[in-house]
Amino acid sequence: MFLKLYLLLARPSIAMNVSLVGMITEQDPTLRAPVLSLALRAHNCAVQRGDIWTDRAERMLTIIDYGLPSIEPRLWVIDVQTGQILFAEYVSHGESSGDVFSWSFSNDHNSHQSSLGLFRTAEIYQGTRGLSLRLDGLESQINDEARERLIVVHGAPYNAPKWVEQGQLGRSWGCPALDLSISDALIHTIAGGSLLFAYGSDPEWLNQSIYLDCPG
Repeated sequence: MFLKLYLLLARPSIAMNVSLVGMITEQDPTLRAPVLSLALRAHNCAVQRGDIWTDRAERMLTIIDYGLPSIEPRLWVIDVQTGQILFAEYVSHGESSGDVFSWSFSNDHNSHQSSLGLFRTAEIYQGTRGLSLRLDGLESQINDEARERLIVVHGAPYNAPKWVEQGQLGRSWGCPALDLSISDALIHTIAGGSLLFAYGSDPEWLNQSIYLDCPG
């Protein structure tokens, strides 16, 4: 699958910000450079398309790498203006996407699977899981049912250090679920129109995503 990433990143139309990638991965080498590069590519494309509406939202980028196991930190919040990592956290995936690793992804209702691609954060609300953040999927047939599926960022008791020690986080119904100790702060940081990029090893998405094939 990383051959697919190499081919995407080698396209002449893709101008990677190598210095920014290096600055960020130097802070945390577990954030894989090819995934970060794709996330920055998608973010830049969204800016070109006018999909971000405020300067603050444009600065914030959340990256989830579902190619990593759930017992490793695999969600990062980055200030793309300064290159600083603001959060590096564990995140749960959907119960039908896999066990420790997530292999299957879906945009379908009642699939209980995670979705890939580029999302825009929306409003905060109090739900059954406490403070929660709605997501709007920006990619047709990939994640555009996220709001209707109630795919939201929230805290969950099954994402906690004791679960990591047991070798597997608990799983959600498709939501990116966070440790309750940091979920409120992270939600307030990224709410209001910033972007969330969820990566997974899915050739169909990598081939058809409009955000990975912008000119320039």
